Amino acid sequence: MPQLAGHRLLEWARRSDEAGFATLGTIDRLVYPNDESLVALSAAAGVTERIRLMASVLLAPLRPTPLLAKQAASVDNISGGRLVLGLAVGPRPDDYEAASIDFDARGRIFDEQLGELRRIWAGESVDGVGTVGPEPASEGGPKISVGGSVSAAFERAARYGIGWTMGGGTPDQFREGRAALERAWENHGGSGRPRAGALAYYALGPEAREYADGYIHDYYGWLGDVADQIAASVATDEETLAGYLGAFEEAGCDELILFPCSTDVEQVDLLAAAVKGRF
Repeated sequence: MPQLAGHRLLEWARRSDEAGFATLGTIDRLVYPNDESLVALSAAAGVTERIRLMASVLLAPLRPTPLLAKQAASVDNISGGRLVLGLAVGPRPDDYEAASIDFDARGRIFDEQLGELRRIWAGESVDGVGTVGPEPASEGGPKISVGGSVSAAFERAARYGIGWTMGGGTPDQFREGRAALERAWENHGGSGRPRAGALAYYALGPEAREYADGYIHDYYGWLGDVADQIAASVATDEETLAGYLGAFEEAGCDELILFPCSTDVEQVDLLAAAVKGRF
């Protein structure tokens, strides 16, 4: 969401932790007035005790890999091992243009980063210069969840991650993605069952529809008519929200992260009341 005043960001984190939610997530962008994801999660770590902290998802190729490894390990340490590092390449050329990085090379860069992150967290020297610390709280480094909808995303998730995150879509699309993930997981000899999550938007209360339309068209306006479809899909009442939770659960979703369309911290309490007994 757009930038929150510092005290509001911390209050969002505190209330989410106290309400019993499993995860507190961030959406990553460069050309947008949001707080940087890992900085925001680090601040949240300092005012929470148990909630999982997830970058969902971070645009990895925008960051030098050693710096990303150091930042992620730092958040993992500060939080006591609560970080899940959601990583993807993202669909927007403007973020890459602002960072002076070749948009068309982002997939290749990401593939290289995933292997390098693990090596850095294992204590290997970076190009013979030296090691990059700190040592993460989580053995082997923070858990990685890969985002994306192309076949390469599922291969990356199976090779380097604990699973996959769908950035947006329907329960039926999620079911197809889950199946693709499991095929890749089996092909790479993964043990157990890969974790699969999804992201969706919500807004509750008397101004819910206005919040949804305003935020979605601001964030996704570049998509034209597709922004109208996304705005219309936002859960703006408890019945729709319950329907989404049930449909994604039936499709095999392990965790549905609901992003608010309003910066009003009361949205935390409204969501907690709406899903009480379901998490």
